[in-house]
Amino acid sequence: MNAPWKSGPMGNRDPFAAYICDEATLDVLRPVVVEMGWAPEKCYRGGLRNAVQSLSISASPAILLVDLSESGDPLNDINALAEVCEPGTVVIATGQVNDVRLYRDLLASGIHDYLLKPLSATQLRDALTNAQAVFSAPRHVDGDGDKPHIATAIVGTRGGVGASTLATSLAWLFSMEHQRSTALLDLDVHFGTGALSLDLEPGRGLTDAIENPSRIDGLFIERAMIRANDRLAIMSAEAPINAPLMTDGTAFLQLEEEFRQSFEMTVIDLPRNMLINFPHLLTEVNVVALVSELTLASARDTIRILSWLKSNAPGATPMIVCNRMLTSGSEISKADFEASIERKINFMIPLDQKAAVNAAKLGQTFAEANKSAKSAQVMRDIAGAILGAGEAGGAEEKADGKSGSLLDKLALKSLLGSKKDKSAAMPAE
Repeated sequence: MNAPWKSGPMGNRDPFAAYICDEATLDVLRPVVVEMGWAPEKCYRGGLRNAVQSLSISASPAILLVDLSESGDPLNDINALAEVCEPGTVVIATGQVNDVRLYRDLLASGIHDYLLKPLSATQLRDALTNAQAVFSAPRHVDGDGDKPHIATAIVGTRGGVGASTLATSLAWLFSMEHQRSTALLDLDVHFGTGALSLDLEPGRGLTDAIENPSRIDGLFIERAMIRANDRLAIMSAEAPINAPLMTDGTAFLQLEEEFRQSFEMTVIDLPRNMLINFPHLLTEVNVVALVSELTLASARDTIRILSWLKSNAPGATPMIVCNRMLTSGSEISKADFEASIERKINFMIPLDQKAAVNAAKLGQTFAEANKSAKSAQVMRDIAGAILGAGEAGGAEEKADGKSGSLLDKLALKSLLGSKKDKSAAMPAE
């Protein structure tokens, strides 16, 4: 099961249904169901597998009571049930096996409660009342409610500059070192590495959201997101590469809105093409971290994206991060890069290939796996700056973007000329 069933308002779904193997239990259950104000016709004969078959073609109820008595592999069958249940369903299981390990495994899988047969009316009444109470409980958000929600988008100016590495590290830092409840949204639907960096399966959360944006609500968020730790949850996908992205972006806006209600921080790993296709994604973003490198192409695209941000996301504070900084031998100098983009680089993360390999081997984010590394310390500084910018309402001054020839701005004619000279001097193969 990718994520446990969680709680929230019942909405318009049926309040209750049960799939029970024996008539004796049904005879005890139906009067309690009537007492609760629910329809006794929703108490069906048949166990867990009948529930899976039925719910695969119909909407699941808010509270589901399912009988495991005829199940040869309860945990595996529960996983099958999770695939067909609507997000937010509270599931109560019942069965004849009195095994504490099974009980613990079922609770760990997301089951709300496990009731041992034979069932009494009092036992059922208490279990159903507790399940119903779950829906009226206030949604829990870790941390201080007075803290403003801060949304950060991480955008790589070129492929392979380490934007995803920074996004996952920042999300981990916010959740662990700053104790903020954090949502990580990996919008590289086909090739995202957010879940992989956290040693998690991506699940179907993002794919389901794109396919059914009308289902997105607090219940969906709680069910569809994968937990990395107590304060960090990720929504991502590993969509088939023969399935193109078919969406108008409504799902992404709704996800961002639900994140604002449920978390203190949102980190969006945002591929460049998403800026073009869904410009509204940055409407409510506080900080946009542009991850770059000291190359001519990256300087060009940093200029272009800064200009785009000025027109399309004027409320967002841009932050320039140069990643994988070399001690020498960069394609262009730091001074030339800053002259070209007409603003200073905010942070420079040194290249540390050994630390990157270490993080991959451990299945951890870069910042978690390399806490004492200089590059990880820079990431901590970036996290602190984002918190400061977000809490200050994005008051950082934004540099004016001016048009002009990139080569003139870079003043790299001599550099490019020397490259051509070297190329011309190379012997033909």
